[in-house]
Amino acid sequence: MGVRVRVFDEGGRLVGPVESPRVVKTDAEWRAQLTPEQFQIARSKGTERAFCGTLLDNHRPGVYNCVCCGLPLFSSQHKFNSGTGWPSYFQPVAGENVVTVEDRSHGMHRTEILCARCDAHLGHVFSDGPAPTGQRYCVNSESLAFTDLDRLATLADSS
Repeated sequence: MGVRVRVFDEGGRLVGPVESPRVVKTDAEWRAQLTPEQFQIARSKGTERAFCGTLLDNHRPGVYNCVCCGLPLFSSQHKFNSGTGWPSYFQPVAGENVVTVEDRSHGMHRTEILCARCDAHLGHVFSDGPAPTGQRYCVNSESLAFTDLDRLATLADSS
């Protein structure tokens, strides 16, 4: 069974929703693909330490993709400094690409965010973000892979 998500076309434009197969792998397959830190966070629902993520202070224009399956999740245009110690965005690149589930772990009541295509744990969403959405998607750097806008343009030009 597939999922309906939005992806970038050859021209670097967000298109869709399109039908995409779900990405399902065994833990052994994920471990072979990911670093131990990426596996701990994206596949085992871990959390990196605040102010330690490699993408926290990334201010280059581009797209933040799922580290597990490559689905585009967040845009640098929607990133803001929340002061929390994790990369924060006021919206995903497309609502279809991120799913939410109730999280009652650690004695808290939160809303977890997952990649819609592979169920990678991204972080949590809170209702204390800036306009225009009022949302704060608080994401672990280890769950993301950044693609520079110049690289997106190069990929589009070479196709």
